[in-house]
Amino acid sequence: KAENLLWQALRRDQLEGLSFRRQYPLDGYILDFVCFSPKLIVEVDGAQHAESASDARRDGHFRESGFTVLRFWNNDVVRNIDGVCTEILAAAGKRHLF
Repeated sequence: KAENLLWQALRRDQLEGLSFRRQYPLDGYILDFVCFSPKLIVEVDGAQHAESASDARRDGHFRESGFTVLRFWNNDVVRNIDGVCTEILAAAGKRHLF
C-alpha cells in the first residue's frame, strides 16, 4: 500500500518534474524508485528491513556510485506522504511547499 501511494505522487513527473522509474533493476538490485537526474534512489521499507546489513551494503554500493539513497518506513509514507515528498524534493535540490 505505501509503495503504491508514493508511486501515485511520483509518477508522470508530477513531483516538480522529477522523472522517477519504479521497480527498476540496476547493478543486480531492484530499486523501489529511482530518478537518474539527480541520481536519487527512494526505498519504502517494512519492518523486515530494520537494521538490515544487506540494505546497508546495497546503499553503500549506490552511494559510492554517486547516488543519494533515501529510505522511508511504510507507515511514514501512509501517515505523512506530504512530508515524504518534501524530503524527496529537498534531496533532489528542489523546493516545494505542501
